[in-house]
Amino acid sequence: MSNAGFDVAILGLGPVGSTAAILFAHAGLKVVAFERDEEVYKLPRAVNLDGEIVRAFQRIGLGDEVANLLQPVREGDRVGFANSKREWLFGRDSAAFGSNGWQPGNMFDQPELESYLRRTAIAHDNVTAYIGFEVNGFVDDGDSITINADEADGTRTQTVTARYLVGCDGASSFVRKTLDIEWVDLGYDHDWLVVDIVTKPGHTLTNVTLQVCDPERLCTYVCTKDPYRRWEFKLNTGESWEEMLEPERIHSLIDPWTPRDTYDIRRAAVYQFHAATAETWHVGNVFIAGDAAHQTPPFLGQGMNAGMRDVVNLAWKFQMVLSGVANDALLDTYQAEREAHANDLVDWAVAIGQLMEHTAAVEAAERAGTPPPAIPPQHQASGYGQGREQPPIRDGVVKLDQVSDTGSTGYLFSQPIVRDRQNDEFRLDARLGPGFAIVAKTEADLVLSAASQATLDRIQGRCTSIGGLQEVRGHIDRLFNHADAAIVRPDRYVFGHTTDDVTLDDLMADLADKLSIIGDTQ
Repeated sequence: MSNAGFDVAILGLGPVGSTAAILFAHAGLKVVAFERDEEVYKLPRAVNLDGEIVRAFQRIGLGDEVANLLQPVREGDRVGFANSKREWLFGRDSAAFGSNGWQPGNMFDQPELESYLRRTAIAHDNVTAYIGFEVNGFVDDGDSITINADEADGTRTQTVTARYLVGCDGASSFVRKTLDIEWVDLGYDHDWLVVDIVTKPGHTLTNVTLQVCDPERLCTYVCTKDPYRRWEFKLNTGESWEEMLEPERIHSLIDPWTPRDTYDIRRAAVYQFHAATAETWHVGNVFIAGDAAHQTPPFLGQGMNAGMRDVVNLAWKFQMVLSGVANDALLDTYQAEREAHANDLVDWAVAIGQLMEHTAAVEAAERAGTPPPAIPPQHQASGYGQGREQPPIRDGVVKLDQVSDTGSTGYLFSQPIVRDRQNDEFRLDARLGPGFAIVAKTEADLVLSAASQATLDRIQGRCTSIGGLQEVRGHIDRLFNHADAAIVRPDRYVFGHTTDDVTLDDLMADLADKLSIIGDTQ
């Protein structure tokens, strides 16, 4: 057994690290966190939060608080592709309610949301935070990790021990570099100018987020949380970072959109949009998450969301291992699950960037009177509104032979708002409880063998049925069109479902094996 003072140490209290601290602490773990910067960064970076992440906060009673910081869908809100004249080509309308039981895509202001997350993390009784401390080294002895940190002014040093360390310390991660983990380049490196503004009365900007496929310059316009807006302008060959950051150049790029006296520039910076993942996310007792583990172009708004999924994944697994329910082998499924999922999203984001280039090339061909280039097959379904959803989990704690691009296993379990026989309305997750859940059509479909019941008791799972529930908003998961029951994980991904050949007891036996459960469940 470990004699570590803490269960988990977190390096970095940005949005991903703060989310990790909140979730780990709520799971009953003793958490220590180090953050170099005393104040939350005052300028925006990420701008979109998925309904899946709001749902994760819902499970610990913070869903409404987080949702209150997000931009509700406005009149005319939609996202899509446009030509050089900003004429709509294709895309989709923004939705106020989605399959996770919340608004699917939510614009937010990062300083506001990040401040809330850090305050909430630090206030938790299970969290000890060292703000203004920079970690300068750590040693993993196999049983625990010793972490050393210095206060920025050099007046204090701090040494702590923890069973596990999670590096949520960004793209230049000290943790990743210390472990000599290399990047795997996924093939997208381009310089873009990012400009954030604060709008004033009289502006002429719409609520339509656009990928502008202009042969002269690719551009993204993002209708972020009011009163803010963002542009991303791709640098053309020969343009320098310095010239693009000159105020006159920035204003000239925005002039076609709105008059200069209708906004103030909040931030302007040039970034290299990059697509890459770390070779490994887990060495011994040390893990990396968020930008430390993967980087993506921003076209899907998935960078921060992917990082938050990382720590959602770790939260329930750490809890099972540290409580003695499962052995350390369960933690080996972290990278197996998250890397492929993140790669799918990075590939999709890269495909959107390439689709912008292709669409611009088609317009250029039309101008020149030449035949348009053929669209590569992998880009045909990459635009918004083209039927694509979040990818499934393709490995790890999931019934692998049921995973496909069209099935239900490995995907998030739908969460509608429902009404029960007592006329109470609630989001369906309230029925599932905080951990694993067996969800069936009827109570009669919940019969378990003694071994299956022992496994369920060991993991503190819950049985429930959808019998008698009426859909108020959204829809009960489509898997019940062909299955009588399913096992849903704590992060609400579907582990597997029954079929003509797979019983609920078969699923439970497979789950026990995948979880590396300790102790007799027979």
